[in-house]
Amino acid sequence: MQKAKDKGWNSCGIDFSIPETIISSGSKTLGLHAFPFGLAFRRCGTKISNQKSKFMSVIVVGTMAFDAIETPFGKTDKIIGGSGTYVAYAASNFVKPVQQVSIVGYDFPQEEMNELKKRGVQLEGVEIVKDKKSFFWSGRYHMDMNTRDTLITDLNVLADFDPKIPDSYQGAEFLMLGNLMPKLQKNVIEQLKNRPKLIVLDTMNFWMESALDDLKEVLKMVDVLMVNDAEARELSHEFSLVKAAKKIMAMGPKYLIIKKGEHGALLFHEDQVFYAPALPLEEVFDPTGAGDTFAGGFIGHLARTKDVSFENMKTAIIVGSAMASFCVEKFGPERMREITKDDIDKRLMQFQELVSFDIELV
Repeated sequence: MQKAKDKGWNSCGIDFSIPETIISSGSKTLGLHAFPFGLAFRRCGTKISNQKSKFMSVIVVGTMAFDAIETPFGKTDKIIGGSGTYVAYAASNFVKPVQQVSIVGYDFPQEEMNELKKRGVQLEGVEIVKDKKSFFWSGRYHMDMNTRDTLITDLNVLADFDPKIPDSYQGAEFLMLGNLMPKLQKNVIEQLKNRPKLIVLDTMNFWMESALDDLKEVLKMVDVLMVNDAEARELSHEFSLVKAAKKIMAMGPKYLIIKKGEHGALLFHEDQVFYAPALPLEEVFDPTGAGDTFAGGFIGHLARTKDVSFENMKTAIIVGSAMASFCVEKFGPERMREITKDDIDKRLMQFQELVSFDIELV
């Protein structure tokens, strides 16, 4: 085990020390990784622990798919997409292994599988259907980049998706349930022999309209729910997001994250609220995977620190926002393949500068 570098506190009380940890899977060493952070917003009451963690893992259940995207700033043909893909790329910067559960067809490229494996993503839980195509989605974004029109949805293998948790995944401490049919999300939770330390669930308005009873059942089983502001209002029938949060948390989740796109994210727990801004960017090419990348950064940080307190979730929100800010800079997960630890460190410093200020109370 390598020693952590000396702590360096800047004038705003932010610890940028970097622990270096050898992470092993059984007898196999997965490699030496220098993780960014000890980010601590002292004024905001947010702090990251630099503890050296023992073996840890995150199960990610979501789609691995193809997208074709059109925005006011460009257009792509078929490229890699899927909620599980984005979550895995983001989370693997902070924790290994990421244990993937998904389904793909014969057309999903082996090069993509190899790239994920190289980053510590285990694929034993990914079913490959040899006589069907992978899930495909095509959409067109409007000028505001927040609204979009779905042009094509070909479920293909996703129509038969029945996620199975491999024995080797049992014992994972963190579970990220991507946006899927609520019955499938519940089925995954029920397959786990030991309840994870934290279960995070993402959903969408489609399930609120077509499977509300099933959604309410699975909400009783999770710790954190992620939705956007429109979905929070639809689920709660409240316009005020504060009132909406109280109603939704009464359905089961102890924590609620409301994503507001370019306007940041809100974290609710009991009577506590935390707001994290989004980083203003000169260019946004593709917001498709931003929410899933946010989720990957969020749960990746929590798994790395093994701290699921509200205070640490504040920092996880910042980490998730930082990862999402990379994702939108290029189409698909291309930018996520490029970023380095140094890039993440610098982006987190930008977030710190964005929200740091001095004030003299009158």
